[in-house]
Amino acid sequence: MARRQPLPAIWLVSDARNDAGLEAALDGLPGASGFVFRHYHLDEAGRKRRYDELLRLCRDRGHLMILAGDKHLAAAWRADGIYAPPGGLGESADLLRLATVHDAAEVALADRAGADGMFLSPVFPTRSHPGAACLGAEGFHALAAQAKCPVIALGGMDPVRAAELGWPRWAGIEAFLR
Repeated sequence: MARRQPLPAIWLVSDARNDAGLEAALDGLPGASGFVFRHYHLDEAGRKRRYDELLRLCRDRGHLMILAGDKHLAAAWRADGIYAPPGGLGESADLLRLATVHDAAEVALADRAGADGMFLSPVFPTRSHPGAACLGAEGFHALAAQAKCPVIALGGMDPVRAAELGWPRWAGIEAFLR
């Protein structure tokens, strides 16, 4: 598959908290959004079953389907790309490579690895990491300005926070639950 630029503006990231509402959330996203399938809470067989269910929905809606994992698994599962720390991106001409980053060192690593995009987090307080230090709007913008590839804001994001941040690309975990 050819790399797609620019990356979608809106992203949904999966985990155990939003699993029950993913079909409705994916259905409600604007067309051609992005979806990162993590589902670390499932065993391998359960994870693959759930992935296949959601892959069909993503394909029907025109969403990118990104798999948290390595490039070999992503290729085998017919994902559009991988989601991993900068050191886990590897080389791939066929998959989007999206890095998870949290500080200036990881931003630089993702750029050196040739990431197609990066999820920079946590921007705001989030239930995923209660009490963890957050970048805040100023910290986020300072780090995002260092990146050479598109940056997707993650962590406590929803449409209101995205507007406050004034950033075109953002991702949510619980933001799309009804």
